[in-house]
Amino acid sequence: MAANTEERRKAAVAFAMIPIQDTIRSRDLPFVTWLLIFLNGLFFLQELALSPDHLRQLVEQLGLVPARLVSDPWSWWWTLITCMFLHGGWMHFVGNMWMLYLFGDNVEDRMGPVAYLFFYLLCGIAASLGQVAVSITSTIPTIGASGAISGVLGAYFVLFPRARILTLVPVIFLPLIVEVPATVFIGVWFFSQLFSGTLALVEPEYFNEVAWWAHIGGFVAGMVLVPIFKKPPSRYRAFYEDEYWPW
Repeated sequence: MAANTEERRKAAVAFAMIPIQDTIRSRDLPFVTWLLIFLNGLFFLQELALSPDHLRQLVEQLGLVPARLVSDPWSWWWTLITCMFLHGGWMHFVGNMWMLYLFGDNVEDRMGPVAYLFFYLLCGIAASLGQVAVSITSTIPTIGASGAISGVLGAYFVLFPRARILTLVPVIFLPLIVEVPATVFIGVWFFSQLFSGTLALVEPEYFNEVAWWAHIGGFVAGMVLVPIFKKPPSRYRAFYEDEYWPW
């Protein structure tokens, strides 16, 4: 979730560790995760078909504008949801959808499709409100699914602490592929958001380019909401080591 196209591009490449695969297989078809990716794709294709002027109008109309929402919440509350389905470029879109594809199926598996859909939307709303709280006077539209996806990461962090993530780590000109614990991968990601978000509060002219607090708010919401939305133990058998990918 970022403020404009160039800033979204920076956000997409800022996190150096690129996840490739995790070690948890989903047991059921991740219908809602695929549906969310499909809907985001439809919105993005519509954006690509618009002229620059019409695209700007669409973003201003459907994007979340903190100052506008604060001044008239009853007229603009729905932008808390519509802003999740717009993206500012190919890197922004592909990066978000890859993270949703990679982590969303397992979280949906543990919650069930209906609960997972509500969970995803609530995390996205919480993420948007988190960003509004630190940028009340901003008139720049905020768009992107990364706040809601941060909630998915928060849930994954709680539900699958023993999972491992196959990760691409660029080291100068020699990319390395390593397997790291999910707690380490997601933990590094979260603290990078927290660090950048704190800098954005101190020196907004340099670090306020990305909606860091939307990511932070979504992640915290995901962790907090997990106990409410996950299936009870009686309806879900725990994963075992021998069920981990790729065996």
